[in-house]
Amino acid sequence: MESAGTEGNSLSRTEFIYCSGAVTEVLRFGPAHLNHEHKVLFLVIPGNPGMVGFYKTFMQALHASLGFGHPVWAVSHAGHCDPPVSMDMVEDASFIEEGDIFGINGQIEHKLAFLRKHVPKETRLVLLGHSIGCYIILDMMKRNPELQVLKAVLLFPTIERMAQTPQGRVLTPALCHMRYLAYLPLFLLSLLPERLKTALVKLAFSRIPSLDSTVVAPTVGLLSGDCAANAMYMGGQEMTGVLERDNLTIKNNLKKLVFYYGAADHWCPVQYYHDIKKDFPSGDIRLCRNGFRHAFVLDTGKDVAGMVIEWLSNDLRT
Repeated sequence: MESAGTEGNSLSRTEFIYCSGAVTEVLRFGPAHLNHEHKVLFLVIPGNPGMVGFYKTFMQALHASLGFGHPVWAVSHAGHCDPPVSMDMVEDASFIEEGDIFGINGQIEHKLAFLRKHVPKETRLVLLGHSIGCYIILDMMKRNPELQVLKAVLLFPTIERMAQTPQGRVLTPALCHMRYLAYLPLFLLSLLPERLKTALVKLAFSRIPSLDSTVVAPTVGLLSGDCAANAMYMGGQEMTGVLERDNLTIKNNLKKLVFYYGAADHWCPVQYYHDIKKDFPSGDIRLCRNGFRHAFVLDTGKDVAGMVIEWLSNDLRT
């Protein structure tokens, strides 16, 4: 199921598909389908919750900065969307249980499956990861070294020791042992009228003076119940599974990687930046000097897009 909208000169398309048996939302700026004329695809791999609507302004700014010449797509995490009433959350329940598609390993395989089905092998990729999306990208490159990755930009990367971070220490008990307690309140919230849910979301974001209004709709969608439950399930696995940094994959792909760490990020402390900078002194590893928050899509998506284009300008010219 597909819908379209116009963002300035940039046509965006939203489509719900089944990928690896789970409902998936795809947001596209530029063509809906790729052919031999499309040499480069910019593909956003989101954080958690992995709803593509959060990245709309970021993607629109990228597409415009590229002169509308390269497609910019984002693929949600499996089950991290509010599907239309005509679609169930899963296509085949038995397959979902067997493959643990909503867990971190299943989400990595989900992205590889999406590429196999929807992106020609010869298309060169600029992978744009945010938070846990960075971990997923590194694992994708490890599992499929034949991916035609031109560059991978890892924004606010949660690629190691997540449970030991300030946010991890707070949320690990909740996500790993007590998340079921949140299911009933989430179910009750999902029953509220859309107007009331929207008002609650706006109230929750009222302390962000320059809030990007496009993030309200996906946040309301997150309150559908199943979507939030899937995000919490994945988050629990992140706390227990994201441990040591994958130095071998980083070493093997160092020239393709750009890391961007936050200066006050409770998901990846500055010490993690210093550690990786020490281990890979020749890598393109940057520390934020602009005060951007980990959830940059809330208010600085356009600014971050501008930085990304600057970093990639030489690669795109060649």
